[in-house]
Amino acid sequence: MVMGAGRGVFTFKTDIRNMRLGVCMLSLLFLVGSGARADSAKTHDEIRISSQELQEFVRVVMGDLIFVEGGEFQMGDYGSQFGPEKLPYDVDKDSKPLHQVKLKSYSIEKFKVTNHAFQFYLKYNGRQLRQDVAGSMFKTFSMSPKNPAHMDWHEANEYCNWLADISSLPFALPTEAQWEYAARSRGQFLMVATDDGTYKVAREPRKGEEGPRGINISTTWDREAFAKEMGWRTEGLTVLPVDSFPPNPLGLYSMSDNGLEWVKDWYDPDYYRKSPLKDPEGPDQPIHKDYFGRDTKVVRGQELANPFWGGGVNVHRASADPHGRLFDNELAYLSSKTARCVVNSPKPLK
Repeated sequence: MVMGAGRGVFTFKTDIRNMRLGVCMLSLLFLVGSGARADSAKTHDEIRISSQELQEFVRVVMGDLIFVEGGEFQMGDYGSQFGPEKLPYDVDKDSKPLHQVKLKSYSIEKFKVTNHAFQFYLKYNGRQLRQDVAGSMFKTFSMSPKNPAHMDWHEANEYCNWLADISSLPFALPTEAQWEYAARSRGQFLMVATDDGTYKVAREPRKGEEGPRGINISTTWDREAFAKEMGWRTEGLTVLPVDSFPPNPLGLYSMSDNGLEWVKDWYDPDYYRKSPLKDPEGPDQPIHKDYFGRDTKVVRGQELANPFWGGGVNVHRASADPHGRLFDNELAYLSSKTARCVVNSPKPLK
């Protein structure tokens, strides 16, 4: 059954402290999709970027910003009060209670940070470039420029800060409240960040297709088809280009699919009970620890869409180690997490 805005949706988020093997494998596959950290033989001089290239990069980034007029909205799981069937969208308590939030205006990137943009950032700063994982059975999974770049929280924060440096504008990671307000097209009661707030999937496969294809959000078939087209072996776990499906009404792409997104806030499962009204930014210091005793940041969105069980609902919250580690402290990897930046300016940027 395909879920739409007119149906109550009960969705389950995996507790990071109790991740199953399937989720672990998903993250490891995303590692291959983004390319591992790899030593680069090139010196900074050999990959020097001209001022013209930098100006063009900034121009493109600026052109992809969406202005979000500030305002008040009800943040959190609004399903029981404002959903069509008056049923919760989330069984977890961390998306409750519903609470009033008032935000200043800001601008936000319409796309997740792409491999192209992140590689440019690494080149400009003389850092090691991301490359395919040599020797992996998935080594044909390349660094596609339009796929989302996967990174840990520190890398995401540094990237947004770098945009601030080169543009002289207040770029930053979005707060959790900014992210949800934008995903819900300025706080509207929209279940997912698709073009109309619902999932649309073609029920009958076309000739030669083996499953229902997505109309406004991806399905397993879409990801398998793209992997086959690219010659990859990642099947239903494939990462797609950032503009594969229509944006939400505000003009933002894939906020309910194609990779979890880092936000500024430290994670606190009880934060909604004490959130301030104006421009909340989360706790001032770490509050919550994962199974291994590590501090956690908030991630929003969804790794992979699944319209048949309601994945990617806009009110979902989750926690993650900001260093991107899944197991113990000895293993760090590039996870399925990515980001998009905001500009904290109250006026539209020209």
